[in-house]
Amino acid sequence: MKYLLILVSALIFTKAYTQELFVFTEPASNMAANTIGIRTNNYLMKDIDTKKLNYHLVPEIMLGVSKKIMIHLDAFLSNRNGGFITEGGSIYGKYRFYSMDEVHKHFRMAAYARYSFNNSDIHQTAIDLYGHNSGFETGIIATQLINKVAISAGVAALHATDNGKEKFNYGTKNRNAVNYTFSAGKLMLPKEYNSYKQANVNLMLEFLGQTNLKTAQNFLDVAPSVQFIFNSRLRVDAGYRYPLITNLTRTAPQGVVLKLEYNFFNVIKQKD
Repeated sequence: MKYLLILVSALIFTKAYTQELFVFTEPASNMAANTIGIRTNNYLMKDIDTKKLNYHLVPEIMLGVSKKIMIHLDAFLSNRNGGFITEGGSIYGKYRFYSMDEVHKHFRMAAYARYSFNNSDIHQTAIDLYGHNSGFETGIIATQLINKVAISAGVAALHATDNGKEKFNYGTKNRNAVNYTFSAGKLMLPKEYNSYKQANVNLMLEFLGQTNLKTAQNFLDVAPSVQFIFNSRLRVDAGYRYPLITNLTRTAPQGVVLKLEYNFFNVIKQKD
């Protein structure tokens, strides 16, 4: 834990310019307006009972509708139950409602909502609307950028519904939870910008938690990661998620994440 605190301090108090693009969470800023992005999210998570690696694939389409609004469309696929099958999907929308921009820094706030549908079996009390549960969530994010360091925090309310014919069997009052996140990232390279074609390297550390509103049980994970951005279009993320506190049941709380993303700029036509 001491080394995590040292890394957090290094990320927060060293200055420069960064891309506020986190691996495990969304910042308050949006992707560029009139942009379409495609992303593949790959998760290899270790099952605590069977010890096997569960593979979850989440292909994603991202739409920069305007400078304040963006939309994500996701599909959920996994091999958790044997064959590799499609289990559901989600729609995510974010609205940036506040922005205070200054030289070399800015502060932004955004509200977001997600609706997820899933037909897989419900196998844990923790609520996960990104591949496990049907339901909806709404939350708020605040992000501060100062030179090369970005810091972001968010909180969200979640409600789980039945997964089609699969009932939520943990009790009606256990369907509600609160998620909370804290993320810090620092641009390591380049030291000086000369061209948008320069490769960017970002290091990040994120904390991801949840509390069930009925039982007060919770989990808290730490997730270090590295991010590469090429030609300001192609993004490659690699991270590892590990539980620090875990008294809210999850079947596969730790594992590796790999994300690949490509953006097409100025492709959404605006009306005159």
